[in-house]
Amino acid sequence: YLQTKKVGELLNLKHIFMKNQNLNTICKTIRTDIIKSIASASSGHLGGSLSAVEILTTLYFEEMNIVPYNPNKQDRDRFVLSKGHAAPVLYATLSNRGFFSREELINLRSLGSKLQGHPNMNYVPGVDMSTGSLGQGISTAVGMALGNKIDNSSNRVYCLLGDGELEEGQVWEAAMCASHYKLDNLLAIVDFNGLQIDGNITDVMNPTPIDEKFKAFGWNVLTVDGHDIDALLDCYEEAKNFKGAPTVIIARTIKGKGVSFMENQAGWHGAAPNKEQVELALKEIEEAL
Repeated sequence: YLQTKKVGELLNLKHIFMKNQNLNTICKTIRTDIIKSIASASSGHLGGSLSAVEILTTLYFEEMNIVPYNPNKQDRDRFVLSKGHAAPVLYATLSNRGFFSREELINLRSLGSKLQGHPNMNYVPGVDMSTGSLGQGISTAVGMALGNKIDNSSNRVYCLLGDGELEEGQVWEAAMCASHYKLDNLLAIVDFNGLQIDGNITDVMNPTPIDEKFKAFGWNVLTVDGHDIDALLDCYEEAKNFKGAPTVIIARTIKGKGVSFMENQAGWHGAAPNKEQVELALKEIEEAL
């Protein structure tokens, strides 16, 4: 019995290791795709896309109930990118998950391309909500979750917000509504990298303490290293098991994660790398893996 138990434990550890290795490889590919697509467009929001890679990878490749070959399947989970300017990370994730060809990523922000600067649900397979105006994404996610409750649907709604986005009053109206209706089928994730286009969020319009604010609005609050795959997956599981209130994960992240000269630099919020910077960035990502 003890030998069988030990073998089972080792096989489970091997499974976890292989899964994490696979997810880490996917993260590398998505980071590479983000940099290449933004460089091709010569514009785009780089820093906040790189900071959210592990969050979207774990959601789309492990957590969410989705079917890439049938993106409009009614019985599915929904994801709303409330920080819609981080479209490059969503596009890269969707393409690697099989919603559309990775070859399309090179057309980011091009005239006539489906992949514009903000996600459009009318043109991009897998995009559940058109976003861009900050604060509106979480509001629509609350509406989706409430609709699921009314329909007695077991499907969940996931929403990613930026920390600078929390400066929008509409976010807190949505938070109040979600708590009032006890939307435990809603999981919000805050990409807490501490920087926005004008600098440090605490200097621009301080939204901290973020955790205490959500608690005051009646949410279940979890905190996590937003680049720790195991920790993120554990938080998703904990959120699913929590009943009676919506859950928010405060994910501490690094803006520009994965490229040393971009990390924690507000200047890379909406800048595109030149050819030399692209080569350096791609080399660093490859070596890190």
